[in-house]
Amino acid sequence: MMTTSSRKLQETYNQQGYLSALPVLNENELGEARRAFSELEMELGTEYTQYSLHNVHQQYPWVLDLTKHPRVLHVVKAVLGPDVILLDSRFICKYPALKPEEKDGEAKPDVGDGLPYVAWHQDMRYWGIAGGPVLSVWLALDDSVEENGALQVIPGSHHSGMLPHRQASRPGNMLSVNQEIPEELVQVEEAVLCPLLAGQMSVHDGLLIHASDANISQRRRCGFVIRYVPTCAYPVQDPDRPRKFHATMLACGTDQFNHFSSKST
Repeated sequence: MMTTSSRKLQETYNQQGYLSALPVLNENELGEARRAFSELEMELGTEYTQYSLHNVHQQYPWVLDLTKHPRVLHVVKAVLGPDVILLDSRFICKYPALKPEEKDGEAKPDVGDGLPYVAWHQDMRYWGIAGGPVLSVWLALDDSVEENGALQVIPGSHHSGMLPHRQASRPGNMLSVNQEIPEELVQVEEAVLCPLLAGQMSVHDGLLIHASDANISQRRRCGFVIRYVPTCAYPVQDPDRPRKFHATMLACGTDQFNHFSSKST
């Protein structure tokens, strides 16, 4: 039975398409996750860990534990229901544009000079999913604020359906297919910044319009993105961008549909 707190989460999410600043990791859990991620940075290099740690919940138990954290799943179940599949995961890091040794008096880089950013987009444009919503989690390993490129959303935009996307003209777009929603279709004046403290998360609907600017600070901005779908959802074929879902697994509940190729618990 849904509790009052779960019902409130669901109502707010359905209305605005996102929730933000939700507490997840305690101090010890955060410290362990940051230490583990630092080991990956040292082993693989920051150029790789910026965007290429894709579906490593299959490889590292500490990452899998994050995807099944009780505070994460409490919110996910409140929105999607009790039967949920973990669809995909990825670490996304925006590293500092200014090195710590650079002088305070030096001019900050301009956000249009090719620094990594994420253009206005909708996740469902890329996922090839039908039959149910996609919920995206951003779990912050670092504080995420305006200066280092925190998430921005257009509240309620998930009610507008899928919008056209085009190739982005500004260099530095971190989206793998370099697409964006034309800015004239985005009500930018309604954008809301979603700052997070390390250990907090935001969640948003797959149709919510969102973006994030470049990191123009001296602080890293690292987060863990997790995608969840209800078990009733299913993959659809997109000839322009074929996708295979080899990293899916049952996050909670039971799966009576078996729409995905791998759902080990």
